[in-house]
Amino acid sequence: MRKLKFYIAALSVALCCIFFGQQAGITADAAGGKYYLGGMTAGFMLGAGGAEIIDLSEVNAEDGMRRPAEEAGLKAGDCICAADGVKIKTIKDLNDALARCEGKEVTLTVKRNGECAEVRVLPAKEKKSGKYKIGVLIRDTLSGIGTVTFIDKETGRFGALGHKVADEGNNLLEISDSKVYLCSIVGVNKGTRGKAGELRGLFLNDKAIARAEKVCSTGLYGKFENYDYSRCTTIDVAPLAEATIGKAVIYSTIDGTCPQAYEIAIAKVDEGNRENKNFVIKVTDEKLIEETGGIVQGMSGSPIVQNGKLIGAVTHVFINDPTRGYGIGIEKMIGE
Repeated sequence: MRKLKFYIAALSVALCCIFFGQQAGITADAAGGKYYLGGMTAGFMLGAGGAEIIDLSEVNAEDGMRRPAEEAGLKAGDCICAADGVKIKTIKDLNDALARCEGKEVTLTVKRNGECAEVRVLPAKEKKSGKYKIGVLIRDTLSGIGTVTFIDKETGRFGALGHKVADEGNNLLEISDSKVYLCSIVGVNKGTRGKAGELRGLFLNDKAIARAEKVCSTGLYGKFENYDYSRCTTIDVAPLAEATIGKAVIYSTIDGTCPQAYEIAIAKVDEGNRENKNFVIKVTDEKLIEETGGIVQGMSGSPIVQNGKLIGAVTHVFINDPTRGYGIGIEKMIGE
């Protein structure tokens, strides 16, 4: 399993979610509020949509060292989606398919750079184990932590991140069989000029609290299930037209599981920005700057609140100034 990186443009601020307590400072029974305010971290375990090749290797076969995958033209980064027409979701699925072929040529459906192709591979029988292999190191799961922006009170659906979820090649992921877990922040690598910081977190248990179902240019979306909302805070939302230059707050979790409010200043509002950079923000909270340096990976999705209403989410950090960053308007996320 690899660590998932959440990219957008040249710099990322990773993702995620959950709920928070009454100390946050917003009236819990805001009139007409349809949403629970986010700001908490969660662990995301995302299915890769197949068996992704991370490296090619040799097979010590009965007739000598062989490299079947390399000979067939497979490359690191390819995702094996099917074998002889049978869908591949996990490492076990691929191993079972190779066992069924009994040494005969197998046709793999492979996704590379968003396009699918069929590749014929002749497996080699490993001398020691007697199993058929093609000489690949693979993974079927990706993981990361981040911050959820909101949860719909009626449906339990959530929005997080505010920007796309991408692999190490900055390709948009097509997730499957993906789950969300409780997460606790145990440390912070501070952001400095020229280098993004990051939150460090641990998954708290193996029981999922939500499903992640969709990724797109505005974030990651899914649905909470069997979840206790008793500590959640209700909030109204406001469109970009109501946002103004001046004071605001963001809600983030930089220690443990409870989000806190941190002061920021909105320096610019750009309703028409097509890159989802609707806000330029600056962290003014001395405590947050002391602890994190400003905005770090793991904080994207942190709700931006102004005049008691949810207006957006943190998405980017300025690489040369971690106290500054961008945000997306909340209506773009809710629209998904």
